[in-house]
Amino acid sequence: MVEKNRSPYTTITGCTFLFYEFQRILPLLTDANSESLLKDEIENNRVLQVNSIASRKRFVLEFKRRYAAVPAHFWQTWQKMSEAGQRAGLFYAILKTYKLVFDFHFNVTMKKWNSIDHSLQIDDLLMELNELSAHDEVVDSWSDTTKKKCCTAYLTMLRQSGLLNEKTNELTAVKLDASEFAYYIRSGEEWFMEACLLYPYEINDIKNKL
Repeated sequence: MVEKNRSPYTTITGCTFLFYEFQRILPLLTDANSESLLKDEIENNRVLQVNSIASRKRFVLEFKRRYAAVPAHFWQTWQKMSEAGQRAGLFYAILKTYKLVFDFHFNVTMKKWNSIDHSLQIDDLLMELNELSAHDEVVDSWSDTTKKKCCTAYLTMLRQSGLLNEKTNELTAVKLDASEFAYYIRSGEEWFMEACLLYPYEINDIKNKL
């Protein structure tokens, strides 16, 4: 059994995708006086436009984790991307931040994508959580409600990053201009193109264009 304090897993229920909120907070995260600006934001709600101070605290904490999960220069590139590119890029940072999201994506979503059935349901994710529970005390200690909320949060992340159709729950590849994938190729993060559900021949086409 993994010791509780050694688990790589945290819940993802406190802060889902929040694309526009993250976009608004990014200039504060990149600022030299980031800490004091973020404290002021939690108190005064100038940028986030989130009513509850408890929510602002939680969002700022998670946004800091996402921001720190990738190199600072990634965010300079990110700001020049299209909205679709930025949404994919935020999902990239989320995959790097949360082990649970990474495992859901690679153990469930990508297997589904490579099978005949491209629909993704909450039960598919709950099965993965049961697997994780068997080997991790922390995940095992989560209530059924928390586990379900984690699955729902992940599905929201997929929808808002463009990887899951809102109406049909069918997985869909994120297809961007080759220039928007350039960062991942040049940084040795080509795995993210697979995470965008691109096929090997599509990845090769993109590389040939750069």
